[in-house]
Amino acid sequence: MRNQLSFSDEDQDELQKSAICWWKRPEEFDENGHFKIDISNFSNLTPRIKALREMERLAFVAVEGLEDLRHKLISYRSGDFWLPVGGIKKEDMDIPPVVTILLAGISGSGKSSFINLMYSVLGRSGLIPFAQTSGEYSNYTTMFLEEHNVVRSQRSGFCVYDTRGLDQNQMTESLDEVSTWMSTGVLHNQPCYRFGVETGGSMEQSDSRYVKRKVNCVMVVADLSKIHKAFECGDLKPVEALRDLFHLPSIKYCNDNPILILTHGDTLNAKERINGRLKICEYLGISETTGAYDIPCLTEQGILPEESDPVTAFALTEAIYRALLQSDRTHLPKKKLKDWIVSFLSWIMLCIASFFAILAHFFSQFGHHKNKLKL
Repeated sequence: MRNQLSFSDEDQDELQKSAICWWKRPEEFDENGHFKIDISNFSNLTPRIKALREMERLAFVAVEGLEDLRHKLISYRSGDFWLPVGGIKKEDMDIPPVVTILLAGISGSGKSSFINLMYSVLGRSGLIPFAQTSGEYSNYTTMFLEEHNVVRSQRSGFCVYDTRGLDQNQMTESLDEVSTWMSTGVLHNQPCYRFGVETGGSMEQSDSRYVKRKVNCVMVVADLSKIHKAFECGDLKPVEALRDLFHLPSIKYCNDNPILILTHGDTLNAKERINGRLKICEYLGISETTGAYDIPCLTEQGILPEESDPVTAFALTEAIYRALLQSDRTHLPKKKLKDWIVSFLSWIMLCIASFFAILAHFFSQFGHHKNKLKL
């Protein structure tokens, strides 16, 4: 575990003025880093100002709140964030031993890099290649589902699954694969199939030694620089593919909306970065403040931003915290004996109804055939 971050009041003031607060532009902020408009007047809060105010909130609480929030995740056990509803006791809820967060996104969106940043923030510092990443000059792509215990503890209450990037040119097959993960669960070392791709005999079956896990929450990872380029050039195919994934019914059934993680924003200037966030949030129909997190995974120097940017570290930690909150609120009550009896009887009635439907169809066809012979 890395050393805790500790900042004095002077350090915190310096943080607000440093280069990591990339959103502080002269158009909206004065020389002291304060808003030029009255943000207490809600009528003045345009979507852009709301997004900037959200970035200010993250910067304000990052220094003092990072260690506290990180401790909550490190000590988290599945169901810790569950709240009693309808008089049902916690022991009557069907809470899995481990909450599973699934990362999904278009190829090259930065899912594996996001995993590495999780390890750095929640595990130990430094760029450690726990998840091999693909890039512009790399042919590597995730071929198997990979389960990651990012807090590096066997008692961890959650895990994160890295998946193969979806092909925006074959979204129908890609979305079918995601729907399968959502309905049947995910398994470490499970092959990721692709239409028209030769997988080989070694990928035909998953390793039965691993536990299959139900997906409890989904994070959709998207490349903000590609989103900005798509809106600028008018070729909306990448954002249309992202929208199809984001609003996939099987994901919506798990959570109202997945958490959107925007990566590679550090390759844009401040104006492009904010505008890209606003456009994609509007396009997806989500809040520009609570619906997305802007989390670059690498700095221009090639190091993890957590080492010099507690705002990014806090944003990532809060995103995971929200995912666990959402997951613990979707657990269902355990099925009792009468529930199993009702399910069994319903299955029996369905079988009987299907049997008589087949008989009716058979005799109907048989009757028509005999009438034709008489004629």
